Amino acid sequence: MLALEIEDFLIELQDGAIKTVGPSTKQASAKLFDVSSSEVRAFGDKRVKCVFEDADGNEVQVALFPEAARELRAGIEDLEGDSEVFE
Repeated sequence: MLALEIEDFLIELQDGAIKTVGPSTKQASAKLFDVSSSEVRAFGDKRVKCVFEDADGNEVQVALFPEAARELRAGIEDLEGDSEVFE
């Protein structure tokens, strides 16, 4: 399941073209639940891309700089030692 929340978002459709209108104060969040596959790969010269997909074909891609990727890995390793999630 993919959930999108977009705040202060307005689009204009004219002659088949879509463009955003209004101030640049837009915010969005995406949540993907029940992930059925995940992949990690290099992205450009300096980032790591994490790709998550559910059974319905919804996909979320996240590009992280190395330090953020290391922090994510450390967080997962901490959970493995302290949580029943990985049992």
